Amino acid sequence: MERAAVFDVDGTLVDTNHLHVTAWWEALRQAGHLVPMHAVHRAVGLPSTDLVAHLLGDDRDTGRDAELSAAHKALYGQYFDRLPALPDAGRLLKRLHRDGWTVVLATSAGGAELEALRRAIDADEAIDATASADDVDQGKPAAEPVEHALELAGVPAERAVFVGDTVWDMRAGSRAGVRCVGVLCGGIPRRDLEEAGADAVYDDPAALLAALPRSPLA
Repeated sequence: MERAAVFDVDGTLVDTNHLHVTAWWEALRQAGHLVPMHAVHRAVGLPSTDLVAHLLGDDRDTGRDAELSAAHKALYGQYFDRLPALPDAGRLLKRLHRDGWTVVLATSAGGAELEALRRAIDADEAIDATASADDVDQGKPAAEPVEHALELAGVPAERAVFVGDTVWDMRAGSRAGVRCVGVLCGGIPRRDLEEAGADAVYDDPAALLAALPRSPLA
C-alpha cells in the first residue's frame, strides 16, 4: 500500500531557521520595530502575514505588512546560493524513496526560495511532489498544507507521517490527522514539539535516518 512521508523544509531539512530570524529581525528593525530575536525565532514557520501579526499584533499598520515581507525576502535572498542542508537530509529522503515511501515537501517557501532549498537538499530524484505556499490559501498551523501534500501523494492521512521542526508543523499535521515526527534542529524544545502533537522527536535528519527501523517511518 502507498505510504507518504511529508516533510517541512526550513529547519527540518535545511539549516535556515536562524537565517530567517536574522532577516526578519533586520526587516522589522528597518521599519522601526524592535522585536527580540527569541520572539522572532518562535514565530518562524508561520506564513509571512501571520508571522508579522503574531509579532506586532492586530493593531499594527497592516498596510506595511507587504513592505516587511518584501524586506525579509530581499535580506534572506542573499543566502540563496549557500543554504546548508542539515546532516543526512538528502540521504534520508533517498532512503525513504527506495523503501517505497512517496516523499512530498510541504513548505511555506515558493519560487526562487524553494528552488534554492531543493538545491541544498540535493535529492530531487527522491521527491515525488511539493506543496508550496503558492498552492494553498492558508499556511501552517492550518491543516491545508499537509492536506494538499496528501492529495498530491494520493495517500490518506492514516498512511502518512509528517516531519517538521516547529509547533506550527506539529499542529498542522495533527489537524490533518497524520502522525507527526519532530526534529530539534530548528531550535524548538522537545517538550514544545511533543505538546503540539509530535509522536516522536529526533535531533535531526541524521538521527532519524539512524533510527529509521524503530521510528514511525519504519
